[in-house]
Amino acid sequence: MSQEKHPGRPESNRTEKRFEFILWNSRLLVMLAVVPSLLGATVLFLIGTADMVRVAADAAMYYFGSGTEDIHDTVVPKIIIAVDIYLIAIVLLIFGSGVYRLFVSPIDQAEEKSPNHPFNVSSFDELKDKIARVVILAVIIEFFRAVVDISFQTPLDAIYLAVSVLALAGGLYLMSHAHRK
Repeated sequence: MSQEKHPGRPESNRTEKRFEFILWNSRLLVMLAVVPSLLGATVLFLIGTADMVRVAADAAMYYFGSGTEDIHDTVVPKIIIAVDIYLIAIVLLIFGSGVYRLFVSPIDQAEEKSPNHPFNVSSFDELKDKIARVVILAVIIEFFRAVVDISFQTPLDAIYLAVSVLALAGGLYLMSHAHRK
């Protein structure tokens, strides 16, 4: 309210302005989510990278060194786990930057690079959509890791696997079809 509307109430106007100032700056509380998200993403990127370096070192030892343990059964699951860790780190990055952009300020570098950059979100729905896509990809990677470790006991197990792969492919098709619209 401006003072012209209520000329006899200057105290009310000052109180309202103070309250609006506090209310507007309360948006900075989201930094309590943004900073830990970015920290968590950093930690996960470091863990994923350490896991990949460990896999490369194990492979080098196996082929060029004195490694005696067969790595063929463990290398693919370890790489899949590292990729899953990277995807979760990406979710945290998109979440942190998206919440920052929605509540605090647009990220100038992301705006300059590309309007379609994952950090550029204009609504909660868009942020949820971007996060959901990466989470679905992480779930697919986790499914792939489970499939790698599977041992079939009965022919019905193979049918269950085929049906789940078909359902996963159908879900991916529908998701990509919805994204095009």
